[in-house]
Amino acid sequence: MTSHLFAVSFDASQPRRLAQFWSGLLGREVVDDPHDGVLLRPARDTEFGIRFAPNQQPKVVQNRMHFDLTSSSLEDQRQTVARALDLGARHADIGQGPEIDHVVLADPEGNEFDVIAPGNNFLAGCGFVGALACDGSQKVGYFWSEALGWPLVWDQDEETAIQSPNGGTKITWGGPPYMPNGGRDRVRFDLAPDPDVDPQAEVDRLLSLGATRVDTDAAAGRLVLADPDGAEFSLLTSR
Repeated sequence: MTSHLFAVSFDASQPRRLAQFWSGLLGREVVDDPHDGVLLRPARDTEFGIRFAPNQQPKVVQNRMHFDLTSSSLEDQRQTVARALDLGARHADIGQGPEIDHVVLADPEGNEFDVIAPGNNFLAGCGFVGALACDGSQKVGYFWSEALGWPLVWDQDEETAIQSPNGGTKITWGGPPYMPNGGRDRVRFDLAPDPDVDPQAEVDRLLSLGATRVDTDAAAGRLVLADPDGAEFSLLTSR
C-alpha cells in the first residue's frame, strides 16, 4: 500500500488570490483546504489537488517544478495564453531561446508555467495539465515511482517520467544539468496515507525508499521529509 498524491502545494503570500487565478485558468473549483490555505479540488480521478498555503517568504529563484499546459491547436494555445494574461499572468524569461514553440508565463506570484504547442506526442491524452515538469535526477524519478505506486512511462538519458495507473498528468524529471538549490522549495508534493495505512508505517516505508526526515509540524498534522535529491515534501498525518 502507498500514499496518494493529495496535492501539489504552492507557497503563496495571497493564497486565495492565487487560487482564483489558477481556478480561472484550469476551470477548477476553489474550496477551503482541510489542513490550511486554499485548495483547487480535483475534477476527476486522474487529477490531483492544487493547494495554496500561506507563506510570506518571497520568491527569489526559479521554481524546480512547473506545469506544462497542453494545446489542441495553435489557436487554442493563443487562447490559453490570452486567458492567462487576462487573469494576471505575465510573460517570463528563463533563458529560453527564440526557437522554442512553447510560451513561458508566470502566475501573479511569479510561479513559472509553460503553454505547450500542439502536436506534443509525449503529452497526448494527459489532459490540459499535461505534465508537472521537475528538475531532478533519474534516482528521484525511481523514488517517486515507488513512493506513489505510479509506473515509469519514460526512462532514457537520465530523464524519467511517471504517470498514475489511471492516466492523467505525467510527472517528469529532466536529469542533468541541475538547477541550483535556492533554499525552501515553494512548490512541493503533499502526500496522504491511504485510508487503511498506518501513518507511522508509511513514514518507515518512505524512509526505506530513500527519503529523509526534515521536520515535524504536529499542529498542522504533517511530517516534512525530503526525497533523495533533497526536495522537501509533506506527509499529512492527520485525517
